[in-house]
Amino acid sequence: MEKQVHGKKEAIIGAALKLFTERGFYGTSTAQISREAGVATGTLFNYFSTKEDLINDLYYEVKGNLSQSLREGLGDESSFQAKIKRMWSNLIDWGVSNPQEFLFTEHFCSSPYISKLTRDEVLKEYTFFRDVVREGMEEGQMKEFPQDLIMSILFDSGKTVVRLILNSPGTQDKEQLIENSFQLIWGGLAKE
Repeated sequence: MEKQVHGKKEAIIGAALKLFTERGFYGTSTAQISREAGVATGTLFNYFSTKEDLINDLYYEVKGNLSQSLREGLGDESSFQAKIKRMWSNLIDWGVSNPQEFLFTEHFCSSPYISKLTRDEVLKEYTFFRDVVREGMEEGQMKEFPQDLIMSILFDSGKTVVRLILNSPGTQDKEQLIENSFQLIWGGLAKE
């Protein structure tokens, strides 16, 4: 029974991801999400009290998946530059491999539908990123800029590279773009 319950919730989350990405928040009704998920509308409300609760839960899940992807292999890297490059590559790989989640984060990263509480909880998932940046500054390998600025520049630049790859499939060498874009980013961060 628990597996069936989990399956319904996952179906609702998947349907919401698809529809919010395609139609936006106001363009998507709970009835449409339920229909896409193959569940009754009442079932949706068993898991999520409101459409706002659903989008906040979805945002937390997607950003958590991104955080997990950014950390992959990070412990295997010994130098600061290698850690930043690993996170950079992981960011772009995640966006290219998960285009729907990528588009969702694009659409809703500044959305008023995402609560402050959800945003604060999501930030806790990224403390490892701040630790790496702080380590680079303390070791004198990185220019001393505000951490929020560095994170924003990295994420927004990474999103640009992902969009370039997604919008021109097959015409761009992904690995070369990752390397070239990293060199641009590293040039701005590294102390000479």
